[in-house]
Amino acid sequence: MKLPRPSRLPILYVILSVLILVSVVPMYFYSAQVESINRDRLITNERILQNTVTRSLADDISQHEASLGMMLANLSSALQVASGGDFTSEHVQAPELRALLENFVSSSDDLAYATLLNTEAKGISAGRIAPDAFLQRELERAYAAAREGRRYNGQALVVGTGKSARTVVLVSMPVMVSGRFVSLIGAVVDLQFLIRRLQEVSRGGLIPYVVDNQGRLVAGASSEYATGQDMTNMEIVRNFLEQGGKAQMVAATREFNVTQGKTVKMLGTYSPVSNLDWAVVVQKPRAEAYRGVYEMQRTGRILAIMAIALSIAISVFAARRITNPLEVLTQTSRAIARGDFSQRVQLKSSTEIGELAHTFNVMSEELEHFVLDLKRAATENRELFLGSIQMLAGAVDEKDPYTRGHSDRVTRYSVMIAREMGIYEDYIETVRISAQLHDVGKIGIEDRILKKPGALTPEEFEIMKTHTTKGANILRPVAQLKDMIPGIELHHESLDGRGYPHGLKGDDIPLLPRIIAVADTFDALTTNRPYQQAHDAKDALRIIHSLSGKRLDPTAVAALTAIFERGEIRIPQRTMPAASALAAVAASEAPGAATLAVSAAMPVTTSAPVESNLSRDSVAHVEARRF
Repeated sequence: MKLPRPSRLPILYVILSVLILVSVVPMYFYSAQVESINRDRLITNERILQNTVTRSLADDISQHEASLGMMLANLSSALQVASGGDFTSEHVQAPELRALLENFVSSSDDLAYATLLNTEAKGISAGRIAPDAFLQRELERAYAAAREGRRYNGQALVVGTGKSARTVVLVSMPVMVSGRFVSLIGAVVDLQFLIRRLQEVSRGGLIPYVVDNQGRLVAGASSEYATGQDMTNMEIVRNFLEQGGKAQMVAATREFNVTQGKTVKMLGTYSPVSNLDWAVVVQKPRAEAYRGVYEMQRTGRILAIMAIALSIAISVFAARRITNPLEVLTQTSRAIARGDFSQRVQLKSSTEIGELAHTFNVMSEELEHFVLDLKRAATENRELFLGSIQMLAGAVDEKDPYTRGHSDRVTRYSVMIAREMGIYEDYIETVRISAQLHDVGKIGIEDRILKKPGALTPEEFEIMKTHTTKGANILRPVAQLKDMIPGIELHHESLDGRGYPHGLKGDDIPLLPRIIAVADTFDALTTNRPYQQAHDAKDALRIIHSLSGKRLDPTAVAALTAIFERGEIRIPQRTMPAASALAAVAASEAPGAATLAVSAAMPVTTSAPVESNLSRDSVAHVEARRF
């Protein structure tokens, strides 16, 4: 029984799986845990950084605003003292007032311009810039607020062009005497200090800018954004505006998207500037903000890949160290399974595999001795078996001196025909044994019938025909001869259905009895019998050709003819002409039957079967008496 081949799991996969489980998997979980912790820390640190930067900038702006407020208050007091509180047209142009104003502007690099306007909107000014139309409109708004007793923080503007361009903002306060508006003091602040601070912050990868309470840009670190530009397209700016009054107290960090041709994910923070309704905003692409996180993830992946690659390399090396000896063992096992028991495992190893190889070789040697003993016993048994068959066939042949050697000759012819037909060797062995025993049933036929020199009576012929079934019944209990039984039982069957014992027809007759039938007929025609003398081989072939396709298998007949034509079958010369011999046989076996025609004695031709003029009864008797 052939055992099913078990499914195979390569040892490389096992080793690789183990290495990955003990190295990569723990490292993965550890790195994932560390990565998660560090990611949270890095994100928190980035948020703290942005919050710290915005608060610092907001505080700087608030301090500048407070300092400017104090300077304006001091200037207001000085102007009131110098003018005696009289800012009418006659006194507002006083030199001492102009000097105070000029000293005020020169006291700080952040002051670009200052003006004093009385109730008639007349006054004096000082500074290094000249008000343009935009700044003039801001002064008008500031004057209107001053008349109402309010301070005014203007909108950021750009004055000048080219390299002299400056971003400025107007800050003003009213001068009140006894609760009555007497004049306006306005100062134009140069925001270059703020731009420098924003540029310093931008070197850290942040994008800083300042917006007012309308979402307009006050100042930015680069020329990408223009002063006064609407920044409400930024979600974080909109968030600042939506906070309203709360924005004065609360800073916030948000993740948002910016769409400029493509969508960029950003992380941003804003901090309100108290007293100005401004907000300092810093933002950074999340890819940059979380670069440390991504670098950690990338490093983790690289380490994982390196660990996997190292595991694979170690696995391949270890697997080869194990599988190569196992492959040698496997190949040797397969060679032994094919029957080459001389194979030995040539393997040098101090490990358990070396011990396995030694044990395997010991087993192979013992198995070789055992198989040799079995082969020797099998050969002896086979020789004994074949000898028994030959003795049994010889015993049958010895009952009749005319058929002595008949079984051996039929066996030889049958084997030659089978080989010519291209039949494989195992089946030829079946042909050999079956042909050797094809007439074994005659051992149960009485000698008076078996050795009768003349024609058999119908009753005797019926008894003679039983030798086929007798032989089959004798050998059927022997299991080893099961495949040979058809040749013994059916070698007298005829293609036309006129044979015996079962009257089989055409393809119902197996190949084995067809081969034996041709060999049996040929030997019967070419040997001396009580009822006939031996025929010449060519005449015998002529008769066989006349039976081809009718009683005998054409393929087997053609094979016999080819063998004879090559000279592989040699028969002694016949002792009487075939035509007269067949006529004598027909006369002795079937009195009153038709005789052979003269054409039956014509030379044999192998190109096509020769038509014989034998009557059906005469041909039947010739074929039937091949005892």
